[in-house]
Amino acid sequence: MKSKNAISALLALAQESRLVIFRTLVQVGPSGMSAGKIGQVTEIAPSSISFHMKELVNAEMVTARKDGRFIIYTANFDTMSELIAFLTENCCGGNPCLSTSTQTCVTI
Repeated sequence: MKSKNAISALLALAQESRLVIFRTLVQVGPSGMSAGKIGQVTEIAPSSISFHMKELVNAEMVTARKDGRFIIYTANFDTMSELIAFLTENCCGGNPCLSTSTQTCVTI
């Protein structure tokens, strides 16, 4: 992942409503969810859902597909994995991390 893409993804997630939406879509999995259902589950006003979804789609953190008269949104697990890999690329000086909770590394 390029720095530019990582910044775009992080900016999209650095807003409370969008982070809640993204985490909800991660929990739902590949089946995704319509904008209306996302609004119900997250208790985010329908008037702002479209704006937030546009930002997440533009950052490639979420994909959208047409299903009849609905648009189904799904977390983009490839981009999520690339972002995590980008953020941890040089973790612990190249040594595998022992535990993310204690942030200690294994020296090989």
